[in-house]
Amino acid sequence: MRIRIVGAGTMGRGIAQWAVTAGHTAELADARTESVAEAVDFVRRMCERAVEKGRMAADEAKGALDRLVPLDSPYAPPAEDGAPELVIEAVLEELEVKAGVFTELERVLPPETVFATNTSSLPVTRIAAQLSDPGRLAGLHFFNPVPLMRIVEVVPGAETRADVPPMLAAFVEGCGHRAVTVADTPGFLVNHAGRGLVTEAFALLEESVAGPAELDRIARDVLGLRMGPFELMDLTGLDVTASVMETVWSGFRFSDRLRPSYLTANRVTAGLHGRKTGRGFYAYDGGGPGPRDVPEQDLAGGDAARPVAVAGEGPEADALRAALRRAERDGGLVLVPTWGTSVAEAVARYGLPAERTLGLDPLSLGTPRRVLAVTPATSADAVRDAAAVLSEGHAVTVVRDTAGSAAQRLLASIVAVATSIAERGIATPDDIDTAVTLGLGYPKGPLAWGDSLGAERMLALYESLLASTGDPRYRPTRWVRERALLGLPLRTPLAPLPG
Repeated sequence: MRIRIVGAGTMGRGIAQWAVTAGHTAELADARTESVAEAVDFVRRMCERAVEKGRMAADEAKGALDRLVPLDSPYAPPAEDGAPELVIEAVLEELEVKAGVFTELERVLPPETVFATNTSSLPVTRIAAQLSDPGRLAGLHFFNPVPLMRIVEVVPGAETRADVPPMLAAFVEGCGHRAVTVADTPGFLVNHAGRGLVTEAFALLEESVAGPAELDRIARDVLGLRMGPFELMDLTGLDVTASVMETVWSGFRFSDRLRPSYLTANRVTAGLHGRKTGRGFYAYDGGGPGPRDVPEQDLAGGDAARPVAVAGEGPEADALRAALRRAERDGGLVLVPTWGTSVAEAVARYGLPAERTLGLDPLSLGTPRRVLAVTPATSADAVRDAAAVLSEGHAVTVVRDTAGSAAQRLLASIVAVATSIAERGIATPDDIDTAVTLGLGYPKGPLAWGDSLGAERMLALYESLLASTGDPRYRPTRWVRERALLGLPLRTPLAPLPG
C-alpha cells in the first residue's frame, strides 16, 4: 500500500518507520522540510540499529529505507505511480490545524484516498465535519513509541463510511499491530480506561491514606503493575495527565467515577510535571530520591512472636488465617481482613480492642508486599509488632485506615471504569482487555482482572465502598451488578438484539 504521513515529528516518524518496515511505501511530509530530513535520518538510524542487533537483515533495512519517500509539501499531487490509498495525519493537536490539513488534502488527492487522524483527544467527528466528504475520514490513534506499542485504536466518526474502519483495521493488523475499533468518545478507549488508576490514586493521596512512594509500591508489588500511578504520571507529564483527566471527566458530563483531584492544578502551575521539568512527585534533578529510591518505612523493632488473632469469618478471614500459619491466641494483636470496609467499622461492630487492632488487605496476601492499615487508635507498638509478624518473606507497607484499603480501591476503580466503557458500548470486552494490556501494560485486562476475583465479589466490594464512604464514585456499574446476579463473567458481552 502507498500511504502518506503528514507530520514528521515524534509520532509521524514512528508511524513511517513502522509502515516501511512492514513493506508499505510511505510518503513523508511536513510543513517544515527540515523536519522531514530529520525524520528520514531517524528512520535510517533505527533500521541500522535493528541490523546491528540482529533484528533485521541488511537487505530488509535497505528495502525499508527505499520505501520511505520524502515530499516537499504535505499537499504534493499524486506521484506518477499512483495516489496514496491512505493519508495518516500526525500534526499539532489542535482542531483547526488538523481540519485545515485535511481540507487542503481533499483538494489534491482523489476521493478514494482514505483519511486518518492520529488525534488522541479531539473528536474525530468534529475534524471530519470540516470536509466536503466526512465519510472518508476516521481516527487511527497510535501510541508512542509506535513500533513498540503494538496497539492502534480505529475510531469511526459519526459519518465515517462503513467500509473505512475494516480497511484501517486490516492495514494495522497487516503491519503486525493489534487494531481495536472504538466509539468516538472522550479519551477513546485506552486514555479513558487509564483514568481509573490515576484518579483513584489521587483520591487516596487527598485522604492522606499514604504518600506517592507507598502507593506506587502497593501498585507494583500487590497489583503487579510495571509502574505505580505517580511514577507513571511523572513519566508522561502531570500537565498531560491533568488535561486528559479534565477532558474525559467533562466529556462524560462530570461523571463521579472519573472525578479529577483538586491537587493537580497547583502542581501543574508550579511546574511539577515530572521528568521533563526535573521534579514531580519524585526528583529527577539530583535534589532528592527518584521513584525507586525512596527509603522504605522504618518498621524495625517489633516482636514477631506476639500473639495474633484474626477477626471475622468468610473467604478473606480464611485466607488470612492460612497465610499466618500459626495458632491464634487471644490477648495480642487483632488483624481484620477488610473488604470494602474500614478497620474502624470492624472495631465498632465487633467490640475489638482499638489500640491493638489493624487491618490487612486480603489482596496483598500471596504477593511480595503485605499492606497493614492503622487507625488513630492503633498503638505504635502494635504497628511494629504486626509488621514483624507479617514480614517474613514479605515487605510490609503501613497505610492509614480507609474503606477497602489502597490496593482494593485502585483495582475497584480500574475495573469500574472498564465496565462503564463496556456498558456504553464504546468497545467490546475483548477489545477493552486487549487494548489496556497492550496500551497501558497492565498484567491483566481489567475485565479479566475482575473475573479473577469474581463478579459477585467485585459487586460486594463496590457495595461496601459505597456504604462506607457515601461517595457515588463507588456505585456499582449496571454491568457488574447484572453479571453478578446472573452468575456470568464480567467479560460477557452485551446481549445481541434482533434485526
